Amino acid sequence: QVQLVESGGGLVQAGGSLRLSCAASGLTVGSYTMGWFRQAPGKEREFVAALSWRGGRVSYAISVKERFTISRDNAKNTVYLQMNSLKPEDTAVYYCAARGGWGPSSSTAEYDYWGQGTQVTVSS
Repeated sequence: QVQLVESGGGLVQAGGSLRLSCAASGLTVGSYTMGWFRQAPGKEREFVAALSWRGGRVSYAISVKERFTISRDNAKNTVYLQMNSLKPEDTAVYYCAARGGWGPSSSTAEYDYWGQGTQVTVSS
C-alpha cells in the first residue's frame, strides 16, 4: 500500500522560508517521478514542481521558479520542497504526488498517488 505523508507546513511571514517533506512508503522515490502541487481556497489544484526519476529532470511553475527547490533523499525515501522568499499568494494546501512515468509532468491527471496535504500560510 502506497502512502505519501507531507509535513513541514505552517504559518510564516512574507519573505520567510519553509521546507516541506514528503515521506513515502510502498514505493521508492528514486523510481518514481515526484511532484508537488498546491490548492488555494476556491481554486483549482495547480502544479508547483516535479522531479523525474530518470535523469533527475526538474520542472517548476513560473510563479515559484528561482524561489522553490525540489529534491529527494533516496536513503530516507523522502522528497522535499524548499520554499524561500515566500509570498502571501503562496498560501495553499501543498500536496505531494507520485507517478510511474519518467517525465516531470505538470498535469494532476498523470499522477497515480497523492498525499493528504499540508497547510502553508504566508502572512503579509
